[in-house]
Amino acid sequence: MSSKNQFEWVIFYEELAEKLLTFKAKRDELIDKVKEIYNDTGIKLPTLERNNNLVDIDPFTFFGLFNKNITDSNRVKILQAVAKIFNISAQVPTAFAGIPILNAQNATYYLFIGDRESNDIDDLWELFASSLEYAKSPSEENKTAFSKYFDIAINKRGIANSKITMALFWIAPDVFLNLDQRNTWYIYESGKIPVSVVNTLPAPEYKISSAKYFEITEKIRTYLQSKDSMFKDFKELSAEAWRYFQEVDEQKRHTPPVIESIPDAEVTHYWLYSPGSSACIWNECYENGIMAIGWDDIGDLSQYPSKTAISEAMQAVFDPDRTYIMDSHATWQFVHDMKIGDVIFAKKGRNTIIGRGVVASDYKFDDSRKEYKNIRKVTWTHNGEWPAPAQTPMKTLTDITPYNDYVENIKALFEDDIDDAEDEAVINYEPYTAKDFLNQVFMTEDNYNTLVNLVRKKKNVILQGTPGVGKTFAAKRLAYSIMGVKDPNRVMMVQFHQSYSYEDFVMGFRPSESGFDLKRGAFYNFCKTAEIDSDNSYFFIIDEINRGNLSQIFGELFMLIENDKRGIKLKLMYSDESFSVPSNVYIIGTMNTADRSLAMLDYALRRRFSFFGIKPGFDSEGFQKYSADFNSQKFNNLINKIKELNSAITEDESLGEGFCIGHSYFCSLNSASYRELSDIVEYEIIPLLKEYWFDEPAKVKNWSENLRDVIK
Repeated sequence: MSSKNQFEWVIFYEELAEKLLTFKAKRDELIDKVKEIYNDTGIKLPTLERNNNLVDIDPFTFFGLFNKNITDSNRVKILQAVAKIFNISAQVPTAFAGIPILNAQNATYYLFIGDRESNDIDDLWELFASSLEYAKSPSEENKTAFSKYFDIAINKRGIANSKITMALFWIAPDVFLNLDQRNTWYIYESGKIPVSVVNTLPAPEYKISSAKYFEITEKIRTYLQSKDSMFKDFKELSAEAWRYFQEVDEQKRHTPPVIESIPDAEVTHYWLYSPGSSACIWNECYENGIMAIGWDDIGDLSQYPSKTAISEAMQAVFDPDRTYIMDSHATWQFVHDMKIGDVIFAKKGRNTIIGRGVVASDYKFDDSRKEYKNIRKVTWTHNGEWPAPAQTPMKTLTDITPYNDYVENIKALFEDDIDDAEDEAVINYEPYTAKDFLNQVFMTEDNYNTLVNLVRKKKNVILQGTPGVGKTFAAKRLAYSIMGVKDPNRVMMVQFHQSYSYEDFVMGFRPSESGFDLKRGAFYNFCKTAEIDSDNSYFFIIDEINRGNLSQIFGELFMLIENDKRGIKLKLMYSDESFSVPSNVYIIGTMNTADRSLAMLDYALRRRFSFFGIKPGFDSEGFQKYSADFNSQKFNNLINKIKELNSAITEDESLGEGFCIGHSYFCSLNSASYRELSDIVEYEIIPLLKEYWFDEPAKVKNWSENLRDVIK
């Protein structure tokens, strides 16, 4: 196919963009035309608003209707309808080389009603109009207007470089450079762009400023127009990035992998849920996309540090003679154990299933509600009545994951239409920004930026630090902050230990009823999942990475995890299969620098990772805000004394900085009461000091008394 035919979509898209601009002040008419498109094609209208109540739409979401992960035949059908309805004179394209596509599960440029700001869609229209004006006439005045709305749009929730720049590329591909994952990888990591060019570019970020975007665009344009480049414009670059990405990774998009042996902590859990007595709030839950439970009178359930504390609160408020064991267990699970992505089966009575949905948010106590104030957002995919496979438990909430047969029987109720429902269901995962990370992890902004750049550049990073600096806590939130959303499906955590093996990590033979079966391990399955979703980053977290026999666990993956070896295939030990680690998989390990019982890391592994030290964050802005909220002199005195203690530990030749006491010991307080502070001192800090200075009891006694004195 000639280059001209490859890019026949450009003329059509540019004409459509101009036609679309005329609907900036006539969005009701545009919505009618969207519905007409899907009526004409016979294709089901995708979910563009909660409960399909579409009241507004932006032009980029309109372009996303046919630039997302759908078949080319459906794409052509939609474009044929668009041509007729909008009176487009350009030929309907049938080839789409170089076009970046959206994830179908995240194909709107706005959040749904209730989550978005009132001006979000208006601002997207302004960006659309200013980008077209700049494309026609790239004057400084037009550049200033475009930059203003680019910066506004890029900083909205749910929007990042990949999404906004691909939209600009759709409407003016000769002017705007697409920075989706493939193009970013091709530019920065593939080795196809000269290092002398790459080194002059700003580092890729999740949300980039208009100034940096223009800098990258102009430097890449200059390179493409030079004699050193075999491609002359952004379209050719985008097409080659797609082609070469596929060549390197040898994608097998139409053969989804079999996912087996995923550790329980990461597996999707299945829950039975009763929406009120006799399902009395089911209609409200379904219509509002939530699930809700009661116990309002004891307040925000997340304030309680244990199930026992919840039971005690229930006894104090309701009935002191009841134990509330089952109720405290269910409410604890609702807050802490349920995860985004888990599947909910709503029930009525003990014999009827009335709905199915997917958990879409963390727990929230919504005090604005009159009742049932403890809620989570849920993307409900089904509403109706189905006979339960067996009598359901009487509890409000039950984790049925361990009961494999029961889960399979209940899933079978929805087999006929579950795929279509999930294709249309949009789970708006909660955004998670660098600011959110810094508010929770207590690290300086400079250190955070350094860490993010290390992860992007090296792909393999180990977080090391003292006890209690929150390395494991930070690892998952680092992943979320780089992804921009709290999507647990793209983050997996395992913990290494002395018995952890290659068979657990990659693959190996396991006993079965018929003898021995080849089972895939956690990392193998994770890589296969990431391989078919190459537009998104995936993070594999290895807690206590230095506790395993690393040479044995990684095997031939020593080479494959290297940044410049991603996509290279090797035959695995137990099969003839050639395997590679995808370029969108990032590995984050954690290790405790104070663990003297552990051997040094294998050098072969050490040189494949960057090492980032996490220090106690008592002086970080985030911890200072956290401390100020308590308004407690006792808390402040204790923290100051801990800082003095850390100085003494650092100066001790037998210990050193790697044994300092971290801030996370103090990060789960409900209040700065004497009891809570005393428990930390007596049962966490002092036992640690006894271990550090086991041969210096006088020093332990002195510091123990000092710590006790400051909280009296």
